[in-house]
Amino acid sequence: MERSEAPDTPNHGTRAINADVAVGEAEAFYPSEEFVLPTPRTGQGGRIARSTAFFSVATAASRVAGLAREIVAAGYFGVKGPVSAFTIAFQVPNLVRALFADAALQPAFVPVFTDLVGRRQYREAFRLASTLLLLITMVLGALTAIFVLAAPVIIPVFAPGFEESLVDLTVSLSRVLFPILILLGISGIVVGILNSYDRFGAFAISPFFWNVTIIVVLVVLEPLFHGEDKIYAYAIGILIGTAVQLVIPAWDLRHTPYRFTWSLDWRHPGVRRVLLLMLPVTISLGLINFNALINSFFGSLVSKEAPAAIDKAFRLYQLPQGIFSVAIATVLFPTLARFANNKEFVNLRATLANGMRQILFVLVPAAATFLALSDPIIRLVYQRGEFHANETVVVATALFWFAFSLPTNGVYLLQTRTFFSLQKPWQATGLAVIDLVVSALAAWALYGPFGVGGIVAGTGIGTSAAVFAQAYILRREFGGLELGRLLSTTIRISIASLALAAVSWVVWDLLDQALGRSTVAQIVSLGTGMTVGAIVYLGVAWVLRIAELEQILRLLRRRGG
Repeated sequence: MERSEAPDTPNHGTRAINADVAVGEAEAFYPSEEFVLPTPRTGQGGRIARSTAFFSVATAASRVAGLAREIVAAGYFGVKGPVSAFTIAFQVPNLVRALFADAALQPAFVPVFTDLVGRRQYREAFRLASTLLLLITMVLGALTAIFVLAAPVIIPVFAPGFEESLVDLTVSLSRVLFPILILLGISGIVVGILNSYDRFGAFAISPFFWNVTIIVVLVVLEPLFHGEDKIYAYAIGILIGTAVQLVIPAWDLRHTPYRFTWSLDWRHPGVRRVLLLMLPVTISLGLINFNALINSFFGSLVSKEAPAAIDKAFRLYQLPQGIFSVAIATVLFPTLARFANNKEFVNLRATLANGMRQILFVLVPAAATFLALSDPIIRLVYQRGEFHANETVVVATALFWFAFSLPTNGVYLLQTRTFFSLQKPWQATGLAVIDLVVSALAAWALYGPFGVGGIVAGTGIGTSAAVFAQAYILRREFGGLELGRLLSTTIRISIASLALAAVSWVVWDLLDQALGRSTVAQIVSLGTGMTVGAIVYLGVAWVLRIAELEQILRLLRRRGG
């Protein structure tokens, strides 16, 4: 049962004035009918398209900066043992982040916060956000201290194939990285508030500055260390970059009516709702992120380079994933939550179905590009400095097998957010268990005979199983998912993507033989092959009348006009 809008207790002095001002700003800032009345789908679609376009551009800039970060790091360290130690040292706190910090908090917090704001209970909404900020700071601070102390026991579990010196390095690096939990926990609530007010800009651009900060810190600090200790410069860069990533969205809170108050009302009913939603979300997202540790676990049994090689391929795999699928899932999530809160299931189903088709329109050709050109892509991006030709072969193999799961992982992300918007995260949790179990079993069966390729293929098998299970449940929930249209669109997209792959490879191969392997020659041959392939893809998509292309063209025409 929700609290009434009675004044805060106690409610004195500056705190009372700030609370009243914040409520007044909320009433003026965000008209209640934006939530209460059904939003016309045409206007909603345009707003979502504009937000998605901006988010995609900002995310693309972030991914490019992230790629630059990986290129710089690869030039300094290659994929040798210390980088594998760093990979696992980062993945362990990253798993805890998924369990307790931003990735788990946002899906649980946004539906509850938007529900309170939608019912004009602004004071309650702001008290909830302030309480959660204080609670997570204390809880994650305690967890960080525990994990720093227990790192020598925890970390070796995830690197069974490492020699003792490499395990010690992994433990030390994890202690440097664990404090990011506190920063990311605060960021989860801050970004949730911004997203609830449909403010995505600061959230979208902050990862760009995260990557830039890491590069600067790495370049400045790396010469100050020696031998294997040089990898500490990378870990310190991550820590400082995460602080910058929090400051940017926190500064943008000034453009919302929310104002922080020193409220630790842990009995607030909204806190209980968030925690109840967060529990299955935590398990679900934790299981998803556990896949990375599964890959590193089995990778350490293949070679000391394998965990780093898989991670390097995963970073490239994330480039198209983050540019579009993460963007649209993030932008659509508050809209899906509002449709779910208002029981507008027809609009919710149509939004989900359209989002899936848009994701496939971009990720299927991206997967085809990776399948056709994984070797030259890795060679151009990474092979310099300490990164050698034999390492290119291993990373390219991982990227090739990652490509198969690229479209399904994008759909998985959007469908998972849909379960969260329905406030039925336990179903998503069960499906995440399927993903984890199938991935682990497949990796266990395949890593011996197929090495890195078998481990990565296992991840794709698990994700595909979970996506089909998700679609089955959502189809029953909504009385359909426009699967006929989805299948028709997917077939046409696949035909266009096959043309892209064939043309891209032929053009690259001809230019590669003619121009050689200098850096400039590789840029020309690979860039030309990918550009011609993209033109062919768009041309075939236009001939096949793929509606998602027409949506993009309409958006560009509106922006151009």
